[in-house]
Amino acid sequence: VQLQASGGGLVQPGGSLTLSCAASGSIISIDVMGWYRQAPGKQRELVAGITSGGMTNYADSVKGRFTISRDNAKNTVSLQMNSLEPEDTAVYYCHAAGLSRWGETKRGFGSWGQGTLVTVSS
Repeated sequence: VQLQASGGGLVQPGGSLTLSCAASGSIISIDVMGWYRQAPGKQRELVAGITSGGMTNYADSVKGRFTISRDNAKNTVSLQMNSLEPEDTAVYYCHAAGLSRWGETKRGFGSWGQGTLVTVSS
């Protein structure tokens, strides 16, 4: 299963940006999709996650500013980021975990997108 992320870029503090990620391959189902980020010199951290049923969770630092959503039919996940702060600058990675076809069988998968850079600066 492959993930393709897009939407990063340079934005001023207080601005908005939307990240998108599409999963492709022999997908049977995707249980959880999410966004992680890694700032320079820091560990990768969970930003937001969403289940197939629509349950969401957010890092405390982004609650009230970021909104995660997904389209189960299209196997896509988006992250709407508002009121961006310089501290949000990082490489953002999408992640998906679920079940895929493997020949005549099924197997679980966990895949990462390639990362997209978000820079918040004036």
